[in-house]
Amino acid sequence: MGSMFRSEEVALVQLFLPTSAAYTCVSQLGELGLVEFRDLNASVSAFQRRFVGDVRRCEELEKTFLFLQEEVRRAGQVLSPPEGRLPAPPPRDLLRIQEETDRLAQELRDVRGNQQSLRGQLHQLRLHAAVLGQGHSPPVAATHTDGPLERSPLLQPPGGPHQDLRINFVAGAVERSKAAALERLLWRACRGFLIASFQEMEQQPEDPVTGEPVTWMTFLISYWGEQIGQKIRKITDCFRCAVFPYAEHEEGRLGALQQLQQQSHELQEVLGETERFLSQVLARVQRLLPPWQVQVRKMKAVYLALNQCSVSATHKCLIAEGWCAIRDLPAVQQALQDSSSEAGVSAVVHRIPCREVPPTLIRTNRFTASFQGIVDAYGVGRYQEVNPAPYTIITFPFLFAVMFGDVGHGLLMFLFALAMVLAENRPAVKSAQNEIWQTFFSGRYLLLLMGLFSVYTGFIYNECFSRATTIFPSGWSVAAMAIQSDWSDEFLAQHPMLTLDPNVTGVFLGPYPFGIDPIWSLAVNHLSFLNSFKMKMSVILGVTHMTFGVVLGVFNHVHFGQWHRLLLETLPELVFLLGLFGYLVFLIVYKWLRVSAAGAASAPSILIHFINMFLFSRSPTNRALFRGQEAVQSALVVLALVMVPVLLLGTPLFLRWRHRGRSQRKPAGRQPVEAGGWRESGREEEDKTRMLDSSDASVAGWGSDEEKAGCSEDGAGAEFVLSEVLMHQAIHTIEFCLGCISNTASYLRLWALSLAHAQLSEVLWAMVMRSGLGLGRKLGVAAVALVPVFAAFAVLTVAILLVMEGLSAFLHALRLHWVEFQNKFYAGTGYKLSPFTFASEEG
Repeated sequence: MGSMFRSEEVALVQLFLPTSAAYTCVSQLGELGLVEFRDLNASVSAFQRRFVGDVRRCEELEKTFLFLQEEVRRAGQVLSPPEGRLPAPPPRDLLRIQEETDRLAQELRDVRGNQQSLRGQLHQLRLHAAVLGQGHSPPVAATHTDGPLERSPLLQPPGGPHQDLRINFVAGAVERSKAAALERLLWRACRGFLIASFQEMEQQPEDPVTGEPVTWMTFLISYWGEQIGQKIRKITDCFRCAVFPYAEHEEGRLGALQQLQQQSHELQEVLGETERFLSQVLARVQRLLPPWQVQVRKMKAVYLALNQCSVSATHKCLIAEGWCAIRDLPAVQQALQDSSSEAGVSAVVHRIPCREVPPTLIRTNRFTASFQGIVDAYGVGRYQEVNPAPYTIITFPFLFAVMFGDVGHGLLMFLFALAMVLAENRPAVKSAQNEIWQTFFSGRYLLLLMGLFSVYTGFIYNECFSRATTIFPSGWSVAAMAIQSDWSDEFLAQHPMLTLDPNVTGVFLGPYPFGIDPIWSLAVNHLSFLNSFKMKMSVILGVTHMTFGVVLGVFNHVHFGQWHRLLLETLPELVFLLGLFGYLVFLIVYKWLRVSAAGAASAPSILIHFINMFLFSRSPTNRALFRGQEAVQSALVVLALVMVPVLLLGTPLFLRWRHRGRSQRKPAGRQPVEAGGWRESGREEEDKTRMLDSSDASVAGWGSDEEKAGCSEDGAGAEFVLSEVLMHQAIHTIEFCLGCISNTASYLRLWALSLAHAQLSEVLWAMVMRSGLGLGRKLGVAAVALVPVFAAFAVLTVAILLVMEGLSAFLHALRLHWVEFQNKFYAGTGYKLSPFTFASEEG
């Protein structure tokens, strides 16, 4: 947890990997997941790199794996994840995996092709059998519609003009969706010189490709004339009809039907054997494919990492560069030694100097991951910058709870998050694919604290589903007020509203031990009292939160060695913020402690005092809170205004003075020697030695001053651009000074959303539960009437108050952290350390 407050120290390392052991070394580094490789071949095309052939072989294998996986899914089966951690296989195993994979794929293709062929043949046999057994009765003769009379005989007498014509048949099957169009086209094309009979099949045969049942219709077409027959065959071919031979005599059709049934039975037996063999092949695929997929993905990742390495001049080793945490260097060195022990030459890793800003590495666990995600969503912190996540663990749930304070609602959220925490190790919970569930599950610890803090603030507000609870005795006594005022029955009848005067002896016994007194829930001025309390509370929390952000910036300046910023930026910012808005907080607290109930009627207005503070005036009707208040306010405003030019010009003028001093002290870059050559000055040699010996942390902290000035520390003769520094500092000054005003007002959202949440809870209770309780009392069936009422109340509570109001409070708390808090000290311009790891390949 030490690295949570600041990112870990990261160094640029160089690795020398023996060629024979390079694959094993990189594979071991992938198992550890500690090194982020840099591409040393950025100028080389991906098709010209050393291991591009191995990468292509892995990609070809992945294509074959996709085919096998699709076949398993097509069979309705699921691939189970491999058991245990599988290391990357040695390169020689790639050929074995490829051969076995090709053999399995070929077997699957052959078996699946045979299965499709057998299914197609069986489908044709069933259609043929249905055509023969459907019961079509062929007519005696074809119809001749061109005759002079409709009642002319179909058969001509012997010796007539059609005595040599012979009736022919076309029988087959067509899909039901095409039957009507087929019949219509046959009649129009053949001009009625046919008789067609269509019947729907009793059993729906399965489609040989999809396996789904399809409705077919059998048809029998009687015609005479060769030209008509050719037209019929062309039309049936266009409609993709299945046409079968059809015997004229009943005996021939029965014999053909028996033969078809025998062939169908034999085909079913062969198809059954084929499907059993197919299931055996798929079982082997299910057993072998998951580990192969993981191994090949790891192998491909290793080769891609090796493609980023450069080859030494002797071609005996590969040279790699990468970022690695300093605390992990011993583990990396030990892993490289163990991996290269068989090669006879040990791999070497050592740190190298670098002027680049290292990546940011912050280790998290299941608890801190969601809070770090909130910070990283704003921007990844710069290297060694103060990390807001540890403080967000407390401040984010607390600010959320200020807007969401209710014991009942917070308890429901807490129990929901607690259920996810207790079930987090169950495989079914982890592997759920629902995106909404994954979002809630990843933030379960955040929800847990949000619910817990909401219960705490709910006790402070004394609200549980908008109802006040009496945990301790109230600090107000109605009996004492009644005794002192001599309230009679007539007085009570004429005055429905009664006033409790705290100045009357015995009426106000003292403050409530914890939170707000429950008697305020019965008061008419309950809302006015809560408005005043929550508004002042929001201002106090906001100024405290912003001040804490400015103080955290001190740790950044000290760590990066920017001591001038403590006096020229942090101190003016604190004086400006506390001199104006810190004084406002002081007035609020001072009035709470100073003004009693006896003087509440003549208490001065803080708002008027704060306005007069900027106007350098006084109000005769608004008395001062303390002696010399007007002088103190004027001094604070003048002091805050003086800090503005200090904040605007202090840092640019200091950087200009420092740059001039370095330019005057810098000697000539090179001096001629007698031999006509050149020798470097002693100062440059010292600079090089210091650069080689310096740690990456100090190098990375040369930081923002030089970046603002548009020059670098090691640039000889770099020009200092004062205008750029002034522009940057002017933006920062305007943003901070105006932000102090707007950000303080922005924290009033704590008051507004807390009030909205309380009022929504009150409205929901009044419109649902209170009506339901009254309805049950009238009907005398309270138990029955409250069941749907409570169900509606529960659904609306979860949907509106927990989900919608919870999401609203979450977004507002997120904004307060990103805009009002983090911009005081957090730049968020870094980038994460992305180590080479096999974690994604194993998932």
